[in-house]
Amino acid sequence: MYSLRFNKEAPVYEQLVNHIKRMIIKRVLLPDEKMPSVRELARQLTLNPNTIQKAYRELEHQGYIYSLPGKGSYVKENDDIQSEAYVENLYSQFNQIVLELLHMNESKEDIKKYIDEVESRIKEGN
Repeated sequence: MYSLRFNKEAPVYEQLVNHIKRMIIKRVLLPDEKMPSVRELARQLTLNPNTIQKAYRELEHQGYIYSLPGKGSYVKENDDIQSEAYVENLYSQFNQIVLELLHMNESKEDIKKYIDEVESRIKEGN
């Protein structure tokens, strides 16, 4: 479930965060499901436990998981993630990013090319 092929284009913890987010959004991981412990996932992915801990902190900060002291981390109820308001908020953030890129003289073609690259990476599972 957590097999990943890491690339060099983004930090490993960030790739792990995105992978787990996709699993939560697609309901592969269900609300209140216990996440593997930091050590267990580090061993499974042959990563440093600090990398896993950093990914879990980021997921918690973004509202995808929650932790209970002494018990571990769990998937947070994600109805909000698939709601219309959440999607609208993502488009708003995307709009700001595109606006900044255009003000920095990035071309529309380069932005589209980047979106295509991201889509390809997602399809490849990265």
